Amino acid sequence: MMKTWRKWIVSNPSVMMGKPVIVGTRITVELILEKLAEGETVDDLLEAHPRLTREAIQADGPLRLRRCGPIWCIP
Repeated sequence: MMKTWRKWIVSNPSVMMGKPVIVGTRITVELILEKLAEGETVDDLLEAHPRLTREAIQADGPLRLRRCGPIWCIP
């Protein structure tokens, strides 16, 4: 069963300039995607960011996000 991304990702104009972040953190979805694209593993991310959870990384939304010009969006 797919996890809902809304449980893990929020966007608030007063946090990280409105970029989507993992709930309860200032870790942007953009950062997670860039790190994964650079070859880091989920375990690498969890070690580097202790407040991050495996569930948040593997939520449906972050993996569906795509670059839409200068921002990330869900197609």
